[in-house]
Amino acid sequence: MEIDKFDGSDYSPERDDMRLAKQIDRVFKACSSGIPMTLAAISKATGDPEASVSAQLRHLRKPKHGSHTVDKLHIACGLYVYKVTPNEPNPST
Repeated sequence: MEIDKFDGSDYSPERDDMRLAKQIDRVFKACSSGIPMTLAAISKATGDPEASVSAQLRHLRKPKHGSHTVDKLHIACGLYVYKVTPNEPNPST
């Protein structure tokens, strides 16, 4: 039995795996520079919607995506910055 790479109520491996693998890779690369970034900044850097960026940051914490450390730091008034500390070079493998 193969384990799905991603999940969600509307997730279809045939339809979504390639798109989501590319998306998580873009988010990983944008956030692993060591510079904390807001969702808006990550979205601008990757071209992906903020909701998708947020979902991919959650995925990066999961064992099947590398168990990376994703730091979430509160700045002010509901604004956060995120920084990924990589455990491995490529989360989509």
